[in-house]
Amino acid sequence: MLTDVFVVGLGYVGLPIAITAAESNFKVIGYDINEEKIQELKQGQSSISEISTKKLMDLQIENKLSFQHFIPEIDKPAIWIIAVPTPLDNQKRPDLSMLVSACETIAKFVSDNSLIINESTSYVGTLRNLIKPTIDRISGKNNLRYAVAPERIDPGNTNWNMLNTPRVISGLDSNSISAAKDFYNKFCSEVLEVSSPEVAEASKLLENTFRQVNIAFVNDFSIFANKLGLSTFEIIEAASTKPFGFMPFYPGIGVGGHCIPVDPSYLAKSYENAGLDSKFINLSNSINRSMANNISNRIEESLGKEIKDMHIQIAGVSYKLNSSDIRESPALELISEFRERGAKVTWFDPLVSQFNDEFSLNALSSCDLGLIVTPHNEINFDVWKKLNITVYDLSSTPKFFGWPKFF
Repeated sequence: MLTDVFVVGLGYVGLPIAITAAESNFKVIGYDINEEKIQELKQGQSSISEISTKKLMDLQIENKLSFQHFIPEIDKPAIWIIAVPTPLDNQKRPDLSMLVSACETIAKFVSDNSLIINESTSYVGTLRNLIKPTIDRISGKNNLRYAVAPERIDPGNTNWNMLNTPRVISGLDSNSISAAKDFYNKFCSEVLEVSSPEVAEASKLLENTFRQVNIAFVNDFSIFANKLGLSTFEIIEAASTKPFGFMPFYPGIGVGGHCIPVDPSYLAKSYENAGLDSKFINLSNSINRSMANNISNRIEESLGKEIKDMHIQIAGVSYKLNSSDIRESPALELISEFRERGAKVTWFDPLVSQFNDEFSLNALSSCDLGLIVTPHNEINFDVWKKLNITVYDLSSTPKFFGWPKFF
C-alpha cells in the first residue's frame, strides 16, 4: 500500500497539497531545493497568507508532515507529486527546466512500484513524452506508475479549495489511474477520470486560455469604447442582463498569476508540436501584454500632458484582490512603463510588504496621480478623497470606489 507522499516543490501548489495530504493521514515529506524556504517552513513561516503558522507547526509536531531540502533514502513504494513552477523564459516561451530537474531528482530516489503524479502545468503530452521517459531512463526501472492531476489552486479564494474543487485525473495505465484515484478520493469531494493524460493536460490549458482570450477581447473592446466615449463597464453590465449565452469578463491593466499569463503559451506550444498555428492565443497574449503601454498612452491623453516627473501612486500591486500573490502581476509592468516615461512611482499594498527590493508605503498619501489597480478590502481611499487627488480607477472589479472607471 502506498502511504508515504513526497511533494517536490513547495510553492503555491505544492505546499497546499502537502498540507492537505498530511491532514488526510498520509505521512508527507515536502521537498524543495530552496534551503531558506525549508527552514522557514520548519519554523511555521509561509509566504502563502492562507496557511497559518499553527497548522504548519501542528502537522510537524504530529509527525504527519516534514520539510527537507534533501530526499532521504526510501526502500518502499511511495507517491511522488511534482508541483514545481513551469514559467515562461525571457522570450515568453515555456521553460520546463524545473520540471526536468524534478524528474531527475525523483529518478535517483524512487522505489519500485511507486506512483508519480504530475500537478505542474505543461504542454499536452508532457507526462507521456517527457516525465516518464526521463525518470525511467535515469532510474532504470520499468514498473513505475504515472498519473496526471492538474492543479486548480486559486489563491485567496474562500469558496473553492483543495477539498471541494473537482479534480481531473488520468494515467498511463489502469493501475496508475486506480492508485491516483485512491489518493485524491481521500480528500477531494469529486474526482473525474478522463480517457488519457493528454485530455487532462489539455483541459487545464483550455480552462485558463479561455479566460485569457476573453479578457484580451474586453481589453481590446475597451479601446474601441474609449474611442467613442463609452463606458466598457456599463456596456458589460447591460450585456450581462441577458440570462443566457453571455459571461461577463472585465477589462484591466493585463493579466496576472501563474495561470492566465502562462498557461496559454503552453497550449500554444502544444499547437506548435501538432504543426498548427495558435492564432487566437498569440493575438490574446499580444493584446494583454500591450496593456501597460496602451494605458500609459491613454493616461497621458486624458491628462493632456506627459507623465514625466509626475508622482504616481499605485494602490495594490498583487495580481488579484485580497491576495499577496504578485506572480506575473501586470502592476509590475505598469510601474516599469511609467518609470521608463520618467515618472516617479510609489505604491501601497497592505498584503505585499516588498518585492524587488522595494517596499510598500505605510498608507496612501499625497501624489500627483493616484491609480486604483488592485483594491484590496483593507485599502482605505479616504486619504485621496480628502486631499482631492486626481484618481483613475484601473481595477477590473465592477465595484465603485468613488471615481469613474477608467475603462
